[in-house]
Amino acid sequence: MSNLLTPPARLAPLCLACLLGSPACALAQDVAELDAVTVTGESFDAVARARDALSEVPGGTNVVDMQQVEQGRVAGVADALAYQPGVYAQSPGNEGVKISIRGSGINRGPGAHASGNHILLDGLPLTGSGGTPYELLEPLWLNRVEVLRGANGFDRGALALGGAVDYITRSGFDAPRLQLRLEAGSDGYLKRHLASGQVIGDLDYYVGITDLHYDGQQDHAAGSGKGVVANVGLQLTPDLETRFYLRYRETEHQTPGRLTQSQIDDDPTQANAGNIARDAKREQPGSTWLANKTTLRLDDVSTLEMGLVYHHYPMDLMESPYRIRVDYSDISATLNYKREHQLFGLNANTTVGWRTTTNLPSSDAKETAYQPLNANGTVYPVGTLMREYTHQGSDNVLHVSNELELAPRLWLTSGLALIYTQREVEVTWPDTNEKLNEDTWDYAPRLGLRYQLESGTEVYGNLSRSVEPPHPWSMIWGSPTRFPVSNQPWSNRQSTPVSLDNQTATTFELGARGDSAVGLWDLAWYYSRVNHELLTIEIEPNIFAESNASATVHQGIEAGLTSTLWQGEELGTVALRQAYTFSDFHYRDDDAFGSNALPGLPRHYYQGELRYQHPVGVYVGLNTQYASKVPVDYANSWNADSYTTFGAIVGYDAPKQDWQAWLELRNLTDEHYAATVTPGYNDNGSEAARLTPGEGFGVYTGLSWSWL
Repeated sequence: MSNLLTPPARLAPLCLACLLGSPACALAQDVAELDAVTVTGESFDAVARARDALSEVPGGTNVVDMQQVEQGRVAGVADALAYQPGVYAQSPGNEGVKISIRGSGINRGPGAHASGNHILLDGLPLTGSGGTPYELLEPLWLNRVEVLRGANGFDRGALALGGAVDYITRSGFDAPRLQLRLEAGSDGYLKRHLASGQVIGDLDYYVGITDLHYDGQQDHAAGSGKGVVANVGLQLTPDLETRFYLRYRETEHQTPGRLTQSQIDDDPTQANAGNIARDAKREQPGSTWLANKTTLRLDDVSTLEMGLVYHHYPMDLMESPYRIRVDYSDISATLNYKREHQLFGLNANTTVGWRTTTNLPSSDAKETAYQPLNANGTVYPVGTLMREYTHQGSDNVLHVSNELELAPRLWLTSGLALIYTQREVEVTWPDTNEKLNEDTWDYAPRLGLRYQLESGTEVYGNLSRSVEPPHPWSMIWGSPTRFPVSNQPWSNRQSTPVSLDNQTATTFELGARGDSAVGLWDLAWYYSRVNHELLTIEIEPNIFAESNASATVHQGIEAGLTSTLWQGEELGTVALRQAYTFSDFHYRDDDAFGSNALPGLPRHYYQGELRYQHPVGVYVGLNTQYASKVPVDYANSWNADSYTTFGAIVGYDAPKQDWQAWLELRNLTDEHYAATVTPGYNDNGSEAARLTPGEGFGVYTGLSWSWL
């Protein structure tokens, strides 16, 4: 498989040879580990502790230190997750970023409710039975992001194919007493941020207010967002602490729609004509996330952590001829018990955890005409009620794991999770009396080994099973049963929900990580045999929807390196960070498509940055991104083009970390390319409008001041 580790030759001038020359063919575990970055105080301690904790996981993980990310533009989570091995995060020009880990959610476009990954805020669930909304993921509110790829999110209750992404908010321990930040740039981009955090005796707090506006690169792509975050922690006794969390945010944006490759090549600023004609847009009028997490230290070797979350997230979708208004509310709870003890005379750590997320009964959806609709000769005006329906569910996971030190520097990890899901789906108007009400049990075992060499290098392997239940809404939209063709407004719309199987996968992973003469490196290889993958398929002649596909394979290599190329006490440091992800996702002998590649993601994906930093705080960087061509349909009848972009940044980060200023140039050559692909079924070799253009040449600047 050595040929799979060789990205295209176009990357050679950008020092990829340094990556291939590493004894481990390495990958940087964390861009925050660059020697060129000096981080001090509680923020560094929190990031360092997180990195140490994840180094004990026998599998691929990432820790993103937001202090380094904030040395440039931070428009959304695509900026926060850049340069991360195994993580594909691309923006369509708004906050609906497509995030895929190990091929998770490969069939989805950007926006809507993402799938394939379990997303947490401060260790507490954000993902619900209907997927993951994105409007609360403001990166300027964060101290760090922890990514546990694949089954390595097990101890967080994450059983999805992609694993877990945990967005950790700042607290009074790692935030300035006052911070002002301003970002501005091309296409009307403007972002303002005001925050404060302190420790006052046994209490600490953090509060932040952020607003965002952009006109967008494309026509009909303007958007805005505004919100507040807050948390308050109380050390009630030496052994008991509690923290309350609040996130509230409103967003809205126009939807320019998808283009063909030829349209992007010609003019990536144009919008889809149909979206302009119907004034397509998306509003999230106000999402609220309220939570509490309380930790009790039972004794010197055991702790109990309890969490409770209320999440309300309405949406108003005006992106098609139908206007869909959805009002979701969830309640989540978590309980985690951890204990250090002896097992068979050996050192052991045991974790018992439980999480549950349940839609409240108030969750419902209403579908009206967004433009005049013709139903078999009868024209219904804007606002006509077409359908009403409910799609509710709950996900409940009980997981037990143990880490056993078999010998010095050798650990055995074992675990078993049980997942119980409920789905309740019905079209309530017109009333069909065809309710789908089902519950299922499934399981996810895990077994891993981790060995630390005397040099400090760690090698690991694990075998696991993942489980991903279908979303309740897909049980309606994926149904082949429709109302009869008539002159009624619900003519030929889905009438009866359909049952779908859980998507499951068995995954084998091998990897290693360490620090050597060539730098800090990390390498992981995985192979997943996936059954009942939730993909777009032909559920009956000429009708396509998300449903269970035939067997597939997801395999890949996540590799890269963070290297200090040159260092001098007075002249500063030159460092190179690189991330390369190889992805091979394909069918296993599908009746229609054989062993075709699954569309939607590039086979090769590389990001690299060469940066110089002077001790006084000045830094200069050059960066690149490469993605190979992407199959656009399941028939592999055509591909979105490969692309390479270049960027540059110059900035000043004061040694005391009270002042920061930067100027960033993106896509220096104004490359025309597709940032995301929303797969089709079979386009028979003709271009279809399935692509969202990546950002063109842009200039951005920022200024931040902190009272420490």
